Amino acid sequence: MTAAPRVLLSVRAGCPYCDAKRAELAARGARVTEIAVGTQGPAVTELLKLTGGRPIVPVVVEGGHVAVAPDGGSAF
Repeated sequence: MTAAPRVLLSVRAGCPYCDAKRAELAARGARVTEIAVGTQGPAVTELLKLTGGRPIVPVVVEGGHVAVAPDGGSAF
């Protein structure tokens, strides 16, 4: 039996795209580590590196692949 994939999910409160991505990952049994992004701090700095400077969520990191707002996103 293969372990569920590990996924890093960056989100912000109130983002419907984040909620949908969270539900999708849960439905497929992914083991998710969620990072709630505020408006400042180290989480924002790292997220901006992943998005090429775009302030948008959700961002999904899985298996070395980064998906920035794969199904639409919200600014943070």
